[in-house]
Amino acid sequence: MLVSAHNLVKTYVMGDETVRALDDVSFDIPEGDHVSIIGPSGSGKSTLMNIVGGLDTPNSGKLVIAGADVGEMDDSALAAFRNHKIGFVFQSFNLLPRMTALENVELPMIYAGQPPAVRRNRARELLERVGLGPRMGHRPTQLSGGQQQRVAIARALSCKPAMILADEPTGALDTATTLEILRLFHELNDEGATIMVVTHEMEVAESGKRIIEMRDGRIVSDRAAQRRVPGAAA
Repeated sequence: MLVSAHNLVKTYVMGDETVRALDDVSFDIPEGDHVSIIGPSGSGKSTLMNIVGGLDTPNSGKLVIAGADVGEMDDSALAAFRNHKIGFVFQSFNLLPRMTALENVELPMIYAGQPPAVRRNRARELLERVGLGPRMGHRPTQLSGGQQQRVAIARALSCKPAMILADEPTGALDTATTLEILRLFHELNDEGATIMVVTHEMEVAESGKRIIEMRDGRIVSDRAAQRRVPGAAA
């Protein structure tokens, strides 16, 4: 099992109130799964993604990813684990504006200590893979929103992560570009990538293999999805 979460609890103190963002959450994600996390604002879905991605830690419970107990890691070990095992895709792309597409994709590999020739070749291959070979020398401001998100996906793949975590990856995109990104996720998943997507859009959620719905910090349903990109032929 790639991810095993057991009885995760996360609380925040807001003034005089203690909020349980995650309330005894348990689930498993096998390798090669394509999971959508849905729920209204405040349901705990973003908190869950942050904890799975090592950006936050639970108050209690156990989280095992790729055989490693995340709760036993110190900050340094967690940062290294995050860089090697998790690829992040964000709604706002989070590309560095002064860097080219190629340099943005290289960045995680620089942190990982990979040699310049290795990371440059890997970045070129990934940009070709996401259909941006001719644009690798362009900066983010010279790219459309969909192209920027493709760069972000290539960057997420750069260190060959165990899992891609995507937080509202189509939220800033128009309908046609959203379909392009969902098709790319399908292709990557078909090639073996494990993907978790947080979204409030049901059509995006249904494009995966599985939907986990959250409310008030709890999982209220876990079901199969349609596995169909909206607008595609049945």
